[in-house]
Amino acid sequence: MKIAVAKGDGIGPEIMDAVLSIFDAAKVPLEYDFVDMGKWVFDKGYNNGMTDEAKNTIETTGILFKGPMETPKGKGVKSINVTARKTWNTYANKRVFQTLHGVDTVFSKAGIPIDLTIVRENIEDTYGGIEHMLTHDVALSRRFITRPGSMQVIRYAFEMAKKKQARRITCGHKANIMKITDGLFLECFYEVAKEYPELKADDVIVDDLCMKLVTRPDTFDVVVLTNLQGDIVSDLCAGLVGGLGFAPSANIGDHICIFEAVHGTAPDIAGRNIANPTALLLSGLSMLQHLGLLESAGMIENALLYTLEQGVHTGDFGDKSIPSANTTEFANAIINNFGKKPSLSPKPELEDVPSTCTVFNLDKNPMLESIEEGNETIAGVDMFIESNLQPNEIAEKCLRHAGVKFKLVNISNRGTQVWPTGSKFTNLVNQYNARFESIDNYPLNQQDVIGLYVSLSGDFKISSLELLHQWGEKKGYSLAQGQ
Repeated sequence: MKIAVAKGDGIGPEIMDAVLSIFDAAKVPLEYDFVDMGKWVFDKGYNNGMTDEAKNTIETTGILFKGPMETPKGKGVKSINVTARKTWNTYANKRVFQTLHGVDTVFSKAGIPIDLTIVRENIEDTYGGIEHMLTHDVALSRRFITRPGSMQVIRYAFEMAKKKQARRITCGHKANIMKITDGLFLECFYEVAKEYPELKADDVIVDDLCMKLVTRPDTFDVVVLTNLQGDIVSDLCAGLVGGLGFAPSANIGDHICIFEAVHGTAPDIAGRNIANPTALLLSGLSMLQHLGLLESAGMIENALLYTLEQGVHTGDFGDKSIPSANTTEFANAIINNFGKKPSLSPKPELEDVPSTCTVFNLDKNPMLESIEEGNETIAGVDMFIESNLQPNEIAEKCLRHAGVKFKLVNISNRGTQVWPTGSKFTNLVNQYNARFESIDNYPLNQQDVIGLYVSLSGDFKISSLELLHQWGEKKGYSLAQGQ
């Protein structure tokens, strides 16, 4: 089976060579097609950090195994890691965090075992990277949460939880504040939960989740979150088991999957052959399991766990009274322990499940769209205007432009209502949201909104606008704080 391999930047080539040497010694039936990705590719003028040949190879093999990669700073280019995940729609980021004997943590010393799987939505949220300066003082980032994208990752999380016989699956969210976006994600979670009655499904507000994870991580099993929250929580969980050096990552899509270590490139130790390859090796084992190479994965993982249990370690962890091994020596120790099993928590060595990478030849981009429920209407519009006037002065001008179809409902600043009621103690910035709604539910169209825009633009610079959609009785917009 052929897979694409990108060694990465910094310590990437060293740890990738170490991992592949372990695979080769285990006679893992894989063929490697090395591709050009990373900082040095950016430096050659490729703005997406990969050559055309690399892109074609990855899309042909369907599997990318990659080392850590650096994105040049200050050059206006996007992260190669995020670009790869989004380009190939690897919508589910799975990270498994387990107690590793030989890696001391607060919890291992207390005898509290950790076996957590974090599933992070991998495409949407603020990682769309769509940002604008609305005024010289106000920046806007758009946060996209979609029903089809949420359903993809949540259904994957439930199916994975079912296969691993999880005792609990939890949705982490902030729907108490972000009622529309996180509210949609939470709604999708419970919609999918109905299809898996055998799984205990619940939800926790993300800040409460973080507190519970650092006090009783053993009470959680599988946790699914939106992109940014999942990014933060997964790094928190890495800290529970020893750090990012022990955090594997699998990015799962319908057509292409990416397996990588999530730690950085560590340029300060690059080329010294002292880096810890454990995270990349664990990511590689996740790849082998995904490909059905269960026998090789089980044998290598047991050898790794046995090696750690024996006290073998690189310089970043372990018993300091025992001399540390370099990257090559650590890999060789694992190879020499093939066939041995740890005394604590050995992994089952299952038979391979015959598998091949399906090559998809798509002739167009897949369109994800759910069935629309209820008739869509335009209930009004939010006009985001730049001004340093006081709220009453803003309202006086806006009221002159409302006309016979719109009524000015409220004015807010940074999401807090400042008109028709408010407080003089609310600090203001030079960006207001004037909300206009239809008079007596009069049916509005985009031409009505454009007419209001043209009229208002005589008095204000309008930075942005958002239509207020409604489906039946369900409003597709939030209220201002204090409204």
